[in-house]
Amino acid sequence: MKCPICKKTVTLHDPFMPFCSERCKLVDLGNWAEEKYVISTPLSPNELANLDSDDEFGR
Repeated sequence: MKCPICKKTVTLHDPFMPFCSERCKLVDLGNWAEEKYVISTPLSPNELANLDSDDEFGR
């Protein structure tokens, strides 16, 4: 697997998996905070209903 930020190789046993380092982990967090990542398609009513029924607490 490759780090989503810098593209270095990462293994399952790396401490910052899926990132290669704490720096890349923080860069990714900053990208979320700055709203650089978005969910492109809103959920349909059917998808939303499925999520509600899959709630692990049965709410």
